[in-house]
Amino acid sequence: MNVRRLSFGLSRQVWIVEIGVFLNMLGYGSVLPFEIIYLHDGRGFDLGVAGLVVGLVTGIAVVTSPIAGAAIDRVGARATAVCGGLALAAGYGGLALAESPATAFAAAALAGLGNGALSPSQSALMTALAPRELRHRASAVSRVAVNVGIGLGGAIGGVVAGFGLRGFIVLLLANAVTYVVYVAILVATVREDVRIPSVGGYRRVLRDRAFVHFAVTNIVLIAVGWGVLAWIVPPYAEDLGIAAGLIGLLFLANAATVVLGQVPIVKAVEGRSRVGALVLGAAAWVGACLLALLAQGAEPTIAYLCLVAAAIAFGLGECLHATVLLPLVADLAPLELRGRYMAAIGLSWWLGLALAPTVGVPLLAASASLALLAAAALCVAAIISLVALESRLPLGLRLIPRPRAAAPNATTR
Repeated sequence: MNVRRLSFGLSRQVWIVEIGVFLNMLGYGSVLPFEIIYLHDGRGFDLGVAGLVVGLVTGIAVVTSPIAGAAIDRVGARATAVCGGLALAAGYGGLALAESPATAFAAAALAGLGNGALSPSQSALMTALAPRELRHRASAVSRVAVNVGIGLGGAIGGVVAGFGLRGFIVLLLANAVTYVVYVAILVATVREDVRIPSVGGYRRVLRDRAFVHFAVTNIVLIAVGWGVLAWIVPPYAEDLGIAAGLIGLLFLANAATVVLGQVPIVKAVEGRSRVGALVLGAAAWVGACLLALLAQGAEPTIAYLCLVAAAIAFGLGECLHATVLLPLVADLAPLELRGRYMAAIGLSWWLGLALAPTVGVPLLAASASLALLAAAALCVAAIISLVALESRLPLGLRLIPRPRAAAPNATTR
């Protein structure tokens, strides 16, 4: 097997960025399942307050993401990502030391500033480094790196979280360190061309009806496909009597699904409908919500198996969604506005992720059945919206590209 086949056709710089993503997600994955549990059990915050703190981490990104998009188009994706990573390091370091809700909210706001900058800049950088016909593969590899990191981090976090408050503090500080390492990798190894943006800015983005339709629909897809597993399932599982270590293993099951399934799924859908892949992914998330619902009232072993099956279903949907999302956005975006397009789609991510803890957790506190059924119903509505999106996409962008025999370092629009 030659080096090109092993590299999946991607360049050395892309792989360097992927390694940085993995290290970053290893730290983030160790705290992700336990953020609300840490604030509620470790710091004694009310469950609703804990949900608002976690929601603020993503909610602040709603404000900063558009600013980051303009910065990407002016000063470059790498410089913007560096600033975002440092803000995230400071924010999660602050959360580790937060003893009051006021301090926690301040630290969460700082982390949110970083989230708003890092997500679109990382996406813009990845699509700039990969040629058009390989962007879906770069996106797939990135998703594998994210899930391996989150899965291993979740498993490690489950063990460390068993030590109580001290364990939670160690996890948050370690997560802060991984952002610093990620920034160091970007500064030391990645180079990019910085372009002067054209006139129009976000007004041109908003006039792209196909993109706006997609971005609005993506809010719901993210709220269910990522938010439910991240912030609804862990406290739900804890209420069912499942131990912290086993909750962490749910994320490992999800990650293993992506690691094993992402590349075969990417290859299977090449040349097929992008909207069709998104619809299949959303259908998997509907099934995941219903599987999680079955855990309620079941005996402990059956309940846990239902949650494992739900985590696997979330992973399958994620594989399909990740194959389409960023490559489609990059294809829709004019080159000089790619940063703004990535920021706008990033905005849909943060709005979706903010919905889960700020709306979903209070619903969960009132009724687990209501929270999970509402998530499934929202995803069905998103499927209907995706079907309507097909006719708005330009004909040349409706199919997932089939890679050509091209040099791995080539770049295109």
